[in-house]
Amino acid sequence: MLNEIKTDSIGEWIVDRENDGSSEHPIQFPFVHYSECVKRFEHEVYTFDKEHPEYELHNYSYTLESHNIEWGSRSMKMADVSKLSGKTVMALLMGAVRAERFCDGALMSFFSDGSDVGLFVTLAFRDKNYTENTIYNKLLSDKLEANLGYVYENVVAQMLVAKGNNLFYYTMESDSSNHLYEIDFLTSVGNKICPIEVKSGNYRGHKSLDVFCDKFRSRICEKYVVHTKDYKRENGISYIPVYMVPFLPM
Repeated sequence: MLNEIKTDSIGEWIVDRENDGSSEHPIQFPFVHYSECVKRFEHEVYTFDKEHPEYELHNYSYTLESHNIEWGSRSMKMADVSKLSGKTVMALLMGAVRAERFCDGALMSFFSDGSDVGLFVTLAFRDKNYTENTIYNKLLSDKLEANLGYVYENVVAQMLVAKGNNLFYYTMESDSSNHLYEIDFLTSVGNKICPIEVKSGNYRGHKSLDVFCDKFRSRICEKYVVHTKDYKRENGISYIPVYMVPFLPM
């Protein structure tokens, strides 16, 4: 797909220029609409991960770290792939795909100049003239509506790393559709695993967590949903606020 990607449009930033930021017409947060080529690329990376477990792409961050490559930093862009193994090159590709989960537009940056993954605010406000006059002012005045899902996932990821955890995730295909079930994070306690799903909005729907726990019920220690509400335990699931993540047993 490399030749196709070289000539592909990759995607475009969608910026809301119609709404005025009022409570009736909130400005939608900018996002990237990716081309079909990029969507196929993401699918191929995940498919490769599933078909080649020996590459250990679920632990891509450790593979990059072992080669002194920092995930989400300029060192990914500067890496000399001619001196890297196939496993490490695939870890770079997976790192770029996963970065999109935490930083909208990161994959576009990867295709554009290597893998320069910046803060989501920087990526969202690329159009300097427009953002200086409109979006940036709306953000400062707290009138810019945003989907905070990837922000919360990024916060949880950093909390887990700060406690010494490597970042693991899990994906599996649905038997009834092309939908992929995905567990945001996996931690371990002894020989058991603890799936963690992060919710910035409606926390009652967690199909991926339910399917995963049903499939691996004998290996499950605790089940967590990180959300914006107070702590509660219901139907065997611990619903915890974000600030409790550092206190999880790991």
